[in-house]
Amino acid sequence: MLLCEIRYIVFKIIMAKVLVLNASYEPLNITSWRRAVVLLLKGKAEQIEHNGKFIYTNFPLPSVIRLLYYVRVPYKEIPLTRRNILERDRNACQYCNYKGDNLTLDHVIPRSRGGGDSWENLVTACVRCNVKKGNRTPKEANMELRSPPRKPYSSLYFEIVKHTKGNHHQEWRKYVIGI
Repeated sequence: MLLCEIRYIVFKIIMAKVLVLNASYEPLNITSWRRAVVLLLKGKAEQIEHNGKFIYTNFPLPSVIRLLYYVRVPYKEIPLTRRNILERDRNACQYCNYKGDNLTLDHVIPRSRGGGDSWENLVTACVRCNVKKGNRTPKEANMELRSPPRKPYSSLYFEIVKHTKGNHHQEWRKYVIGI
């Protein structure tokens, strides 16, 4: 039994991911714990958060680090795709919270009324809610959206959402807008 527990702890450490912040505290990327430790040992980053696990007696396993120098990141447009909209809405109907296979995309303001394809006008909907809403706005159909649709802040948003599901990496939440 003790051997299984040790293997599990070692596996958790090996699979540990670390959020890397720029010098300005904006999220840059997610890296492995080994890469984070190298950055700390070389003096290129500082540890901001740890999750209570230790690599050595006095060396906690980092969960958030901040680079000591600013890295300029070129702006990258997030493509408006079906997959990205489903990911933004966490694969759930924005009207009834259904999570399943038969999800569609719904225009909040119907195309026939001038609504276009944009981050602010497309939401994930189940077939039932999409048919019920029809060619009306949510207010006219007496259907309420769970959250207003908006464009994600960065492409890193999707990666962070994956890693913060459940109780994993809760310490990341205060450094990421919109989660």
